[in-house]
Amino acid sequence: MSIRRLPEHLINRIAAGEVVERPASALKELVENAIDAGASRIVVRLADGGIGRVEVADDGCGMRPDEMALAVERHATSKLPGDDIDQVLTMGFRGEALPSIASVARLTLESRVRGADGWSRAIDNGVLAAEGPAALPPGTRVIVEGLFERVPARRKFLRSGRSEYAACLDVVRRLAMARPDIIFTVEHDGRRVLAALQAEDRPARVASLTDRALKENSVAIDMAREGVVLGGVAGLPTFHRGVADHQYLFVNGRPVKDRLLIGAIRGAYAEMMPRDRHAVVALFLDLPSDQVDVNVHPAKTEVRFRDPAMIRGLIVSGLRRALDEAGHRVVQRAPEDVLAGFAAGLSAGVGQRLVTADPFGEAGQPVGQQFAGSMVRDQRPTFFSPPPQARGEPAVALPPDVQAHPLGVARGQVAKTYIVAEAEDGLVIVDQHAAHERLVLERMRAALANGRVSGQALLIPEVVELDETCCDRLEGRIAELAELGLELERFGPRAMLVRATPALLGSGDPSGLVRDLADELAAFDEALSLRERLDAVAGTMACHGSVRAGRILSIAEMNALLREMEVTPHSGQCNHGRPTWVKMPLEQIEKLFGRK
Repeated sequence: MSIRRLPEHLINRIAAGEVVERPASALKELVENAIDAGASRIVVRLADGGIGRVEVADDGCGMRPDEMALAVERHATSKLPGDDIDQVLTMGFRGEALPSIASVARLTLESRVRGADGWSRAIDNGVLAAEGPAALPPGTRVIVEGLFERVPARRKFLRSGRSEYAACLDVVRRLAMARPDIIFTVEHDGRRVLAALQAEDRPARVASLTDRALKENSVAIDMAREGVVLGGVAGLPTFHRGVADHQYLFVNGRPVKDRLLIGAIRGAYAEMMPRDRHAVVALFLDLPSDQVDVNVHPAKTEVRFRDPAMIRGLIVSGLRRALDEAGHRVVQRAPEDVLAGFAAGLSAGVGQRLVTADPFGEAGQPVGQQFAGSMVRDQRPTFFSPPPQARGEPAVALPPDVQAHPLGVARGQVAKTYIVAEAEDGLVIVDQHAAHERLVLERMRAALANGRVSGQALLIPEVVELDETCCDRLEGRIAELAELGLELERFGPRAMLVRATPALLGSGDPSGLVRDLADELAAFDEALSLRERLDAVAGTMACHGSVRAGRILSIAEMNALLREMEVTPHSGQCNHGRPTWVKMPLEQIEKLFGRK
């Protein structure tokens, strides 16, 4: 087969494959153009999640008719002053963005320069359809309709309108976060979903676009090294979320999703939060253009740094310094020689080694149910009460059948969090929350295997306010969640109504549960089977339904928890992979006290 030159319309469609993957991709290009045009106000209007229509209007500098003709030609740009491709100081310079979009959709470009008349140019899937005068205020308006209508191979890979809408909203949210000086408005199907964000400072803009509570639960980041400036806000270690979607990263004002930066954040928060949780941060990295290559990805979502080690060190040290200066301490470490003496019970779960213990109490009910039903509430200390250090009850001799109890017999509770038990061969320390979390999950799995988890109706249904996209995700999973005993109902665009929660969890915190579930669903792939999705959701529910740290337990309740752990599979680790118990052998204890 001989080599031939491709026709122009096919070249544009190939370029569109690089730049325009979905409506959100086209929206990103159009909003970035508006920002580069010096706009102070940008209005975005969407229909059917952007599949039907994407409109971006700005009050920027506008274009003359001859410039508009060039704008829809390939490799034409006003954003690269010279021939040095590395000197890109704007959001981008891709000249094929507009012609690529126009090659796979109906594109209408309207623009007006101040002091001149407006002009309109319409292109239908790569062919000029019409042009002429247009009435509009100074600035530019771009309308994209019928994306991929004539490219069915691409159209069929688009997701539902809700999913595409969520992606579009995320694009605008990130761009608006990068430019707090610009007012943004978003409308979807004729309804305003993102109010006109007034020009504000960076922390206020970040909080308004993520979580209002972030402003009071974050620290400011401000650090410079070798001409590189790091700024932004970082949530406290306790202000974490279930997925990493709440990490916003910017390089020279450009939103990116860079592995180096994500890894640096994970390293900075290491040992400050559970491994399954993610920090809420918005980091802005500004550095000379010759220190970073922004052209390694067609959509410029990835970058390459000249000195990646220095960038990573700057982020890690900047975050840690800010968190330390705020007075929030990291995890306290015990002496290394003592830690070395503890053996985590992960290699062989207790439930796999012992199945002979009787899981039922005197009343003929599972011990776990007795444990949950007899929970003692924590009593608030008075002003004159000394700070509690530990708690114990009178010791008694070990029962004759102690050999049947690998986790031993409870002797007391430390810091209202850890159960201390005496086993035949050493000292066992149990994290009561992590342990009970695993037990609740296994109960829910057993209930699912037998049909469905029973629900417990709330006396007064609780309204949980969420982002509209979060409500959409939950609404699409109402039937699946009902199998787990959680009954939800849509309550307007931005709220869900909780009518019942799983009986295994009790009343608990429905609001926190629903919020975490929304985050979990955002991380699910549509290809996951129903059983896989239910299993992941059950894990989140179990976390909310387990006994919390800070709850005072009686000796009987502690022993009930230990006994149920001994007959429950996988009880040696919690739902997030952390150990539920550790053991210090008696021999090691004797070494610590110089007896051996």
